[in-house]
Amino acid sequence: MKKSTILSLLFAAGFYYSQTITGTVIAKNENHPISFAKIGVEKENIGVVTDENGNFSINLFNASPSNKIKIEVAGYEPYTETVSNFIKQSSQKIYLKEKVKNIQEVVLRTKKLVDKNWGVNTKTKSVMYSVNPAFRKEDFLGETALEFKASKKSKIKTINLNIASITADRPVIMRYTIYNEKNGLPGESILDEEITVELTKHKIIDNTFALDVNDKNIWVQGKFFVGIQFLKEFEGRVNISAALFRTGYIRKFYDEWKKMTIAAPAINIDVKVDKNAKDENKFEEMSDQSVASLFPDVSKYMEESDKEIYGKNQEMGKFLALKDADLYYEVYGKGEPLFLLHGNSGSIKDFYQQIPVLSKQYKVIVMDTRAQGKSTDKTKKDFNYKIFADDVKALADDLGLQKINIAGWSDGGNTGLEFALKYPQNLGKLITIGANAVPEGVDQELINNFSIKYKVLQLQNKPEKLNEGRLLKLMLKEPKITDKQLNKIQNKVLVIAGEKDVITQAHTEFMAKQIPNSELKIYKDATHMIPFENAEQLNEDILEFMKK
Repeated sequence: MKKSTILSLLFAAGFYYSQTITGTVIAKNENHPISFAKIGVEKENIGVVTDENGNFSINLFNASPSNKIKIEVAGYEPYTETVSNFIKQSSQKIYLKEKVKNIQEVVLRTKKLVDKNWGVNTKTKSVMYSVNPAFRKEDFLGETALEFKASKKSKIKTINLNIASITADRPVIMRYTIYNEKNGLPGESILDEEITVELTKHKIIDNTFALDVNDKNIWVQGKFFVGIQFLKEFEGRVNISAALFRTGYIRKFYDEWKKMTIAAPAINIDVKVDKNAKDENKFEEMSDQSVASLFPDVSKYMEESDKEIYGKNQEMGKFLALKDADLYYEVYGKGEPLFLLHGNSGSIKDFYQQIPVLSKQYKVIVMDTRAQGKSTDKTKKDFNYKIFADDVKALADDLGLQKINIAGWSDGGNTGLEFALKYPQNLGKLITIGANAVPEGVDQELINNFSIKYKVLQLQNKPEKLNEGRLLKLMLKEPKITDKQLNKIQNKVLVIAGEKDVITQAHTEFMAKQIPNSELKIYKDATHMIPFENAEQLNEDILEFMKK
């Protein structure tokens, strides 16, 4: 190797290590180290957390020299310096000046304080926000936050975090931060001191880690955010329950905050609300007009369905092998055949409240739609409801059933409509529950959320996410049933939807009007989750309709 080449390599190595800065963060007044302080580059995913002794080592090789190093610790003045100036000293002692606290005593006098709980309360184990340091170490120090709204001045008493499961070789160090709002995103911390805690299994009671912060005197009003960040690597994983279609916020270290509309972690807070205080912000307390209001928390139904035999009955379960798919199904009861078709990304177990009731009078056939539940799909082509209808026909033929009845929920109802169009002679009666003829019949905010999630999956381009992407695209592009096609359906159809369904009531009414022999039933105060939340009424309506 040439001498010049060796010198170049040595220079490069020396330059690299010159970008790695070590130091200690110290409280100036008390002259003691500050543990678990965040030190990073603004607007970049570059950062570290100081150890228990305030020491840090940060590699700034990929940092933009013009960007700023930032250190923020509750109760101290923030520290900023350009990267170019910061790297001039390889070892540093950084002194943070304590903020002058403007202590205002909160005099309760005759205030009327009312207890409230706000936030995400689900304890589901089906949807989770997973913290696994070994999986993506570059993202481990990221922060997640949930938005809250308080119309009146309120004091935070307890911060609750719902933990689905935890395995860790040591106490898990994490921090809570309360932020004000800036341009619709988390702004600056409103805390006078850090809230750093050790999470251990024995501190979790009934799947909730409850932290008493009453003595920290945290008062809020208007929009604010509660953020969580894990500070120190550990061996294991923490799974936090999460709610689908709730908006959360996420950032990588001091990078910019971004909305996360797919799911949000189960953070909720106990507060004391001053009912006599002036309503300056005119917010409804925790009114949620987002997609979350369209999808209530159904985790308890999911947990109940997991305890039932349906969908995993080894005695009753069978597979139908097709050329391009294997369809799993179960059969219960005797009599006139009634197919139950589940919704998008669902499975047989979703009908755990219908099967035992309906199978007393009918031969109930429940099947996992291809690429869902236990059913598989061997292709990579886009899905449509015509394919699903063909699968239903194939199973009916295999069972020797000339004519069948169908009760379909959501996507299952869409499949039922396509079956009625393609195989009218093989259909007796059809019950649709929260079905739609075109994508435009779905609430626009939900469509927007699906669109964002689909784009994320496209960017990730992970083979294991193929089915998830195809099922999302299905809802965005299908079905495409025209009013003239609906006019052609001559079978008797019961059209059911909830008053608060994600399928707009105008569209549900339009469908019922276009189908000649249809009946319409809108369930008062019901959502899209009728088979879960309105099971008894639904069972009665199906049985009554089938007897007509």
